[in-house]
Amino acid sequence: MTGKAKPKKHTAKEIAAKVDAATTNRGGGKAGLADRSGIEKGGHAKLECPLCKVTGPDMKTMQIHHDARHPKIPFDESKLNNLHATKVVAESSSKPKPGVRGSLKN
Repeated sequence: MTGKAKPKKHTAKEIAAKVDAATTNRGGGKAGLADRSGIEKGGHAKLECPLCKVTGPDMKTMQIHHDARHPKIPFDESKLNNLHATKVVAESSSKPKPGVRGSLKN
């Protein structure tokens, strides 16, 4: 049991975990949306399986997924959905947004 005046010691593992949590994009907010859509930085998921909607970063990964999950159906790479080509970021509208309680009163 430590006293009130004694500082607590942190392990290297805890410090590394805190640094990782603070510096890694976990996918929330506008930065996460841009990362998931793949328009700006390339994103993580480029291809999508048309059968089960599982996403993958490249053709080889999707080939492995298809052989493992859909062995009876022949693999056709032209049927894969390219998410980078189809996703478009929605533009903001010029309409005024409702207030805190949902009213547009002045």
